[in-house]
Amino acid sequence: MNKLFISSVLAIVMTMVLGFSALYLFVLDSKNQLPVKVSTDDSPVAQVEKSNHPYPPPSMDDVPEGEEGELIKLGEKAHNETNTVLDGYVGNTLSCASCHANGGVDSSLDLVGVSKTYPQYNSRAGRVVKLEDRINGCFKRSMNGKPLPLDSKEMKAMVAYYSFISTNVPDGTKERPLAKLTKAEGDLAKVNIDEGRETYNKACITCHGEDGSGAGTGLALWGDKSYNIGAGMARNRTAAGFIKEYMPKAPTGGYEPGSLTEEEAMNIAAYINSMNRPDFPDKIKDWPKGDAPDDAAYETLASKKETEKK
Repeated sequence: MNKLFISSVLAIVMTMVLGFSALYLFVLDSKNQLPVKVSTDDSPVAQVEKSNHPYPPPSMDDVPEGEEGELIKLGEKAHNETNTVLDGYVGNTLSCASCHANGGVDSSLDLVGVSKTYPQYNSRAGRVVKLEDRINGCFKRSMNGKPLPLDSKEMKAMVAYYSFISTNVPDGTKERPLAKLTKAEGDLAKVNIDEGRETYNKACITCHGEDGSGAGTGLALWGDKSYNIGAGMARNRTAAGFIKEYMPKAPTGGYEPGSLTEEEAMNIAAYINSMNRPDFPDKIKDWPKGDAPDDAAYETLASKKETEKK
């Protein structure tokens, strides 16, 4: 009986020792033996810390207090819920997160580091643009709305948020490989809109609806509530690159995420962009140096002049 009692006590003690040892190893950093910060933040910025991002953004737990912190928080909200938070400036159902998902971090078209790469030359504008100009370009084109006043709280908030998620990116960074979209290189003359419609009805219709109105998600791909003709997504190579890389978001119609071929993506993009969408009156001024890409969806003054010369 005494031996059994002693054995039981020893077993309990060993269990407790092992348990505390496991807890100790779990909570402490194995290299530096320093306590690991335990965060309850479930925001996208917190989740990216668990990924292999080369420059993981700081957690939203680390947002400073005061006016700067409030701007950063407003900027995150404006990014994720643009069409409701800034509905006076958005003319459709899209938001920044429609393309730059998950708070713009470690997801489609990552924005970590974007504040470090501006100002930069933009061929469509034909000049060097600031981050504020690029943001307003999206408001005017992708969201078919109107630009934010440069000195507005909303603009300052968005810049503050993008600067915050870029904190760990070295100054002087000019390239952001994670954000680079590989545009489709297929032959534009061989796209098949009819096949694009068939594939769309299998892989895209659940989220975006038969009429492209975004019945499942609110993300309209054509019609009055979608991006206008001046948006980057109105170009077939750009749209196809995005579709191939990120669509569909979940298994749909026999297609897994990322399983579409370049040909299928090109056909879907051609089908989507063949549909009616809002105009962009200032499009005629785009690519003023005559270097418009071959998938530009409209004629510009520069291209018109080149045609007249011939």
